[in-house]
Amino acid sequence: MDANQMSDSQLIAGYIQGKESNLNKLITRHESRIYTYIISKVRDADLANDIFQDTFFKVITTLKTKRYNEEGKFLPWAMRIAHNLCIDHFRRLKRIPTISPRDDFDVFDISSDGSLNVEKTMIKGQIEFDLRKLIEELPEDQKEVLKMRHYADMSFKEIAENTGVSINTALGRMRYALINIRKLIEKHDVSLTIQ
Repeated sequence: MDANQMSDSQLIAGYIQGKESNLNKLITRHESRIYTYIISKVRDADLANDIFQDTFFKVITTLKTKRYNEEGKFLPWAMRIAHNLCIDHFRRLKRIPTISPRDDFDVFDISSDGSLNVEKTMIKGQIEFDLRKLIEELPEDQKEVLKMRHYADMSFKEIAENTGVSINTALGRMRYALINIRKLIEKHDVSLTIQ
Protein backbone atom coordinates (compact mmCIF):
# COMPACT_ATOMS: atom_id res chain seq x y z
CA MET A 1 0.00 0.00 0.00
CA ASP A 2 1.16 3.54 -0.79
CA ALA A 3 2.38 5.30 2.40
CA ASN A 4 0.18 8.30 1.54
CA GLN A 5 -2.91 6.10 1.90
CA MET A 6 -1.80 4.47 5.15
CA SER A 7 -3.33 5.53 8.46
CA ASP A 8 -1.18 6.91 11.27
CA SER A 9 -1.57 3.57 13.05
CA GLN A 10 -0.29 1.67 10.02
CA LEU A 11 2.66 4.04 9.60
CA ILE A 12 3.56 3.66 13.29
CA ALA A 13 3.29 -0.14 13.16
CA GLY A 14 5.59 -0.18 10.12
CA TYR A 15 8.06 2.19 11.76
CA ILE A 16 8.22 0.04 14.91
CA GLN A 17 8.96 -2.96 12.65
CA GLY A 18 11.91 -1.11 11.11
CA LYS A 19 10.50 0.85 8.17
CA GLU A 20 12.23 4.20 8.88
CA SER A 21 10.59 6.00 5.94
CA ASN A 22 7.23 5.70 7.72
CA LEU A 23 8.42 8.16 10.34
CA ASN A 24 9.24 10.74 7.66
CA LYS A 25 5.73 10.33 6.25
CA LEU A 26 4.22 10.74 9.73
CA ILE A 27 6.23 13.89 10.41
CA THR A 28 5.40 15.36 6.99
CA ARG A 29 1.72 14.61 7.51
CA HIS A 30 1.50 16.45 10.85
CA GLU A 31 4.38 18.93 10.96
CA SER A 32 2.30 21.90 9.81
CA ARG A 33 -0.33 21.58 12.56
CA ILE A 34 2.17 20.82 15.33
CA TYR A 35 4.58 23.58 14.31
CA THR A 36 1.74 26.11 13.91
CA TYR A 37 0.53 25.24 17.40
CA ILE A 38 4.01 25.66 18.89
CA ILE A 39 4.74 28.97 17.13
CA SER A 40 1.35 30.32 18.25
CA LYS A 41 2.42 29.71 21.85
CA VAL A 42 6.09 30.73 21.88
CA ARG A 43 6.04 33.36 19.09
CA ASP A 44 9.68 32.76 18.19
CA ALA A 45 10.68 30.78 15.07
CA ASP A 46 14.02 29.47 16.41
CA LEU A 47 12.48 28.40 19.68
CA ALA A 48 9.51 26.85 17.88
CA ASN A 49 11.92 24.82 15.71
CA ASP A 50 13.74 23.60 18.84
CA ILE A 51 10.50 22.59 20.55
CA PHE A 52 9.26 20.94 17.34
CA GLN A 53 12.46 18.87 17.16
CA ASP A 54 12.22 18.01 20.86
CA THR A 55 8.61 16.92 20.30
CA PHE A 56 9.59 14.47 17.60
CA PHE A 57 12.61 13.32 19.58
CA LYS A 58 10.17 12.32 22.35
CA VAL A 59 7.84 10.74 19.79
CA ILE A 60 10.71 8.69 18.33
CA THR A 61 12.00 7.66 21.76
CA THR A 62 8.54 6.53 22.85
CA LEU A 63 7.96 4.59 19.62
CA LYS A 64 11.43 2.98 19.67
CA THR A 65 11.00 1.81 23.25
CA LYS A 66 7.53 0.46 22.38
CA ARG A 67 5.89 2.58 25.08
CA TYR A 68 3.39 4.17 22.69
CA ASN A 69 -0.15 3.13 23.53
CA GLU A 70 -1.83 2.92 20.14
CA GLU A 71 -5.36 4.21 20.29
CA GLY A 72 -5.54 5.73 16.81
CA LYS A 73 -4.85 9.16 18.28
CA PHE A 74 -1.33 9.97 17.19
CA LEU A 75 -1.89 13.69 16.47
CA PRO A 76 -3.54 14.55 19.83
CA TRP A 77 -0.77 12.62 21.58
CA ALA A 78 1.99 14.46 19.68
CA MET A 79 0.22 17.80 20.29
CA ARG A 80 0.12 17.04 24.02
CA ILE A 81 3.88 16.44 23.97
CA ALA A 82 4.38 19.79 22.19
CA HIS A 83 2.04 21.50 24.66
CA ASN A 84 3.96 20.11 27.66
CA LEU A 85 7.30 21.14 26.16
CA CYS A 86 5.98 24.71 25.71
CA ILE A 87 4.92 24.76 29.36
CA ASP A 88 8.31 23.39 30.40
CA HIS A 89 10.00 26.17 28.43
CA PHE A 90 8.00 28.91 30.17
CA ARG A 91 8.59 27.36 33.58
CA ARG A 92 12.35 27.19 32.94
CA LEU A 93 12.38 30.86 32.04
CA LYS A 94 11.06 31.64 35.51
CA ARG A 95 8.97 34.38 33.93
CA ILE A 96 6.23 33.42 36.29
CA PRO A 97 7.25 33.20 39.95
CA THR A 98 6.62 29.90 41.71
CA ILE A 99 4.51 30.06 44.82
CA SER A 100 5.04 27.68 47.68
CA PRO A 101 2.35 26.37 50.00
CA ARG A 102 2.03 28.55 53.12
CA ASP A 103 -0.53 28.60 55.87
CA ASP A 104 -2.36 31.54 54.27
CA PHE A 105 -1.96 30.13 50.74
CA ASP A 106 -5.16 29.46 48.82
CA VAL A 107 -4.56 27.35 45.73
CA PHE A 108 -7.67 28.85 44.16
CA ASP A 109 -6.12 32.33 44.06
CA ILE A 110 -4.46 31.29 40.79
CA SER A 111 -7.82 31.43 39.04
CA SER A 112 -8.56 35.03 39.93
CA ASP A 113 -6.30 36.99 37.55
CA GLY A 114 -8.06 37.92 34.31
CA SER A 115 -5.00 39.37 32.54
CA LEU A 116 -3.45 36.15 31.21
CA ASN A 117 -1.27 36.01 28.12
CA VAL A 118 -0.82 32.84 26.05
CA GLU A 119 1.86 31.12 28.10
CA LYS A 120 0.22 32.01 31.39
CA THR A 121 -3.07 30.65 30.07
CA MET A 122 -1.39 27.36 29.16
CA ILE A 123 0.25 27.06 32.56
CA LYS A 124 -2.99 28.00 34.32
CA GLY A 125 -4.75 25.21 32.42
CA GLN A 126 -2.12 22.70 33.49
CA ILE A 127 -2.34 23.84 37.12
CA GLU A 128 -6.12 23.53 37.11
CA PHE A 129 -5.80 20.03 35.64
CA ASP A 130 -3.25 19.03 38.32
CA LEU A 131 -5.40 20.57 41.03
CA ARG A 132 -8.53 18.69 39.96
CA LYS A 133 -6.56 15.42 40.13
CA LEU A 134 -5.43 16.27 43.69
CA ILE A 135 -8.98 17.16 44.74
CA GLU A 136 -10.12 13.69 43.68
CA GLU A 137 -7.77 12.23 46.34
CA LEU A 138 -9.55 14.05 49.17
CA PRO A 139 -12.05 12.30 51.46
CA GLU A 140 -15.55 12.50 49.98
CA ASP A 141 -16.98 15.00 52.52
CA GLN A 142 -14.03 17.41 52.07
CA LYS A 143 -14.11 17.07 48.28
CA GLU A 144 -17.85 17.83 48.24
CA VAL A 145 -17.51 21.04 50.29
CA LEU A 146 -14.47 22.23 48.34
CA LYS A 147 -16.20 21.73 44.97
CA MET A 148 -19.37 23.48 46.15
CA ARG A 149 -17.37 26.43 47.46
CA HIS A 150 -14.90 26.96 44.63
CA TYR A 151 -16.59 25.54 41.55
CA ALA A 152 -20.26 26.18 42.34
CA ASP A 153 -19.49 29.44 44.23
CA MET A 154 -21.85 28.50 47.05
CA SER A 155 -21.83 30.20 50.43
CA PHE A 156 -21.07 28.14 53.54
CA LYS A 157 -24.72 28.57 54.56
CA GLU A 158 -25.83 27.05 51.22
CA ILE A 159 -23.24 24.28 51.55
CA ALA A 160 -24.47 23.48 55.07
CA GLU A 161 -28.09 23.33 53.86
CA ASN A 162 -27.21 21.16 50.84
CA THR A 163 -25.09 18.69 52.81
CA GLY A 164 -27.29 18.58 55.91
CA VAL A 165 -24.56 19.72 58.31
CA SER A 166 -23.97 22.82 60.42
CA ILE A 167 -22.09 25.83 59.04
CA ASN A 168 -19.24 25.08 61.48
CA THR A 169 -18.96 21.52 60.15
CA ALA A 170 -18.91 22.83 56.55
CA LEU A 171 -16.20 25.34 57.49
CA GLY A 172 -14.21 22.61 59.25
CA ARG A 173 -14.41 20.33 56.23
CA MET A 174 -13.22 23.16 54.01
CA ARG A 175 -10.32 23.89 56.35
CA TYR A 176 -9.25 20.23 56.37
CA ALA A 177 -9.65 20.03 52.60
CA LEU A 178 -7.20 22.94 52.14
CA ILE A 179 -4.75 21.44 54.66
CA ASN A 180 -4.90 18.10 52.84
CA ILE A 181 -4.50 19.78 49.43
CA ARG A 182 -1.30 21.42 50.71
CA LYS A 183 -0.04 18.02 51.88
CA LEU A 184 -0.90 16.46 48.50
CA ILE A 185 0.91 19.29 46.68
CA GLU A 186 4.05 18.49 48.69
CA LYS A 187 3.61 14.71 48.41
CA HIS A 188 3.21 14.80 44.61
CA ASP A 189 5.67 17.70 44.20
CA VAL A 190 3.15 19.62 42.12
CA SER A 191 4.45 22.91 40.72
CA LEU A 192 1.98 25.76 41.14
CA THR A 193 2.60 29.12 39.56
CA ILE A 194 0.98 32.51 39.93
CA GLN A 195 -1.01 33.43 36.85
